[in-house]
Amino acid sequence: MSVYSWTSIITAFSGTNLSSLLLLVAVWPVLGFAGLLRPRSVRFVARLLFPLGALVCVGVLLKAGAFLASECVPQEIVLPLGLANLPFHFRLDALSGFFLLLLGLAGAGISTFAAGYFRAGEGTSPGLLGLQYHIFLASMAVVILAGDAYLFMVAWEMMALSSYFLVTSQHRIPEIRRAGFLYLLMAHLGAICILLSFGAMQGGSWQFTFDAMRGTSLTPFWATAAFTLALLGFGAKAGLVPLHVWLPEAHPAAPSPVSAMMSGLMLKTAIYAMLRITFDLLHVQFWQWGVAVLALGLFSALFGAVFAAVQTDMKRLLAYSSIENIGLIFTGIGLAILFEASNLRLFAALALTAALIHALNHSLFKSLLFLSTGTVLHATKQRSLGKLGGLIRSMPWVAVLALIGTLSIAGLPPLNGFVSEWLLLQSFLFTAQIPHTFINMLVPLGAAALALTVALAAYVMVKFYGVIFLGQPREPSLAHAHDANWLERIGLMWLAAGCVAIGILPQFALRAAAAVTGALLGQTIAPNASIWQIAPIAPEQASYSGLIFLAGIVAVVGVAFVAVRLLAHGRIRRTPAWDCGYPWQNSRMQDTAEGFGQPIRHMFGAFFRMERDLPSPYDSEPRYRIHIEDRFWRGIYRPLARAVQRSADAMSVLQGGRLSIYLLFSFLTLIVLLVFIL
Repeated sequence: MSVYSWTSIITAFSGTNLSSLLLLVAVWPVLGFAGLLRPRSVRFVARLLFPLGALVCVGVLLKAGAFLASECVPQEIVLPLGLANLPFHFRLDALSGFFLLLLGLAGAGISTFAAGYFRAGEGTSPGLLGLQYHIFLASMAVVILAGDAYLFMVAWEMMALSSYFLVTSQHRIPEIRRAGFLYLLMAHLGAICILLSFGAMQGGSWQFTFDAMRGTSLTPFWATAAFTLALLGFGAKAGLVPLHVWLPEAHPAAPSPVSAMMSGLMLKTAIYAMLRITFDLLHVQFWQWGVAVLALGLFSALFGAVFAAVQTDMKRLLAYSSIENIGLIFTGIGLAILFEASNLRLFAALALTAALIHALNHSLFKSLLFLSTGTVLHATKQRSLGKLGGLIRSMPWVAVLALIGTLSIAGLPPLNGFVSEWLLLQSFLFTAQIPHTFINMLVPLGAAALALTVALAAYVMVKFYGVIFLGQPREPSLAHAHDANWLERIGLMWLAAGCVAIGILPQFALRAAAAVTGALLGQTIAPNASIWQIAPIAPEQASYSGLIFLAGIVAVVGVAFVAVRLLAHGRIRRTPAWDCGYPWQNSRMQDTAEGFGQPIRHMFGAFFRMERDLPSPYDSEPRYRIHIEDRFWRGIYRPLARAVQRSADAMSVLQGGRLSIYLLFSFLTLIVLLVFIL
């Protein structure tokens, strides 16, 4: 459909899910610019505009859910908003509908929390921050709805710029400026790869629409080139190792709601785009692609889990945990490519479903955890795990809700993290069906790496929750910590409710994912799901029921409670706990973040570059410090930065400041071009 006049736009916006979604998305920039009317009013921007933005997220959630519940017939709208002969194409299908549902679900909780979180005097003025925040939301939605490469790249760059300004909200701090610059640099390097990937998929034509790319027949070489460039570009945005270096720097630098947006939502746009190119725009999948994605995903997952285990900054810990979870999602995508290349579409649908559900789950529990750290940061002014502890007493609301996120990300039933990781493990069990001996030899190692990663993730979450909320306060000032305010609690409860609901009733999430796998692969696993249990392939092979598991937990706890109260006749004896022979315990006797990470540092020492400052036996106040550095910094990025600096210094001799020299360069350039043309 072509629309080249504003009159026809009104016709295009009549009664479709896509038109309603575009109208909702357009509200976000309006709210952002409205904040400039009173740029320094926290009450107006945070307490009014942010809740309205959350309501728009709910609207996007409902419209996307309604579309996925229908027949999911693709819808398109063309608007004359681009350049001449390059209008903007918008498209809504099952894949974009699923990720819009993810955006609306997590975005509603984050925006509600942000309404109570932002305060005056914290870096950027409230009005400007609200503009950047809502532009960020709108650009992510447009990336998902884009139907041509031109609109996609415009929205992609808008997303990168708005998130950069959000990361550098506290721009007066040099470390934050450096983190923002690194993030922007990696974002633009990734954008170059994405642009080249779209160019490779055009097949020599000048058609930028995704419909034209779907109709292009590429040779195996150009298809592989397009896939590789897309993997580099979107892998840089998602945080795949070794393109991950920006993520542990940018997430701690940003305000906590922005960290939640980046980890929970922005990283998923890269997942969306990778799925769009791999299973929609490219007509073939080669098993070598699957092996590459699977290897990168597993290594990233293990790398992220190992580095998270040794962190002492709570936001850096969660940032490395994001690398681990993105690795798990790419592992599912790699398995789906392997199965699809072997024409095993049922198993491909299972692996792709695991990836989609884990993307949805990660948007919920990681946002919940980042926001929880935000309340801790506001209440204590501390990010270091070594200066926290015992906050469950002064922050009970945050402690309970953070516990739900902690158990979810650790993959414990009956919460949502278990569902997607269980589906991913089920996918590995069917890899023996792939008719490649080489793959059959290596995949068991991948399954072992997956099991190790999941175990390490649970270990990391024990450290995260235990050090922050349990034990005794490590600093006297923690006694004055305050709990979350009512807007922050609503945002946290929304996300926690999502974690519980998907864990107990995963059938609804599976049906949403089934719409995607049906459109991309022509195969679903949802028909085997009932209200009581899910069975990925067949009930006799494997099944899971969150409701039954929850009922079992409630029954065991209830029986134990009744037995203690009735059999013991209600008698309770209170006595001091055994203290291992030390009657004067204090916070220095508790496990520290460094203590939790010590076994991991020993077992996975090859991952780290460590520097230790050991105290002298004559120090009156001995201090032990260890600095852990990513080997990719020393091995790849610092040599590359030095090479770029040397090249820039060499080229600087051309800028002598003399006009005659510049005219000579221009003349020589024209001569070379004329010789080349002739």
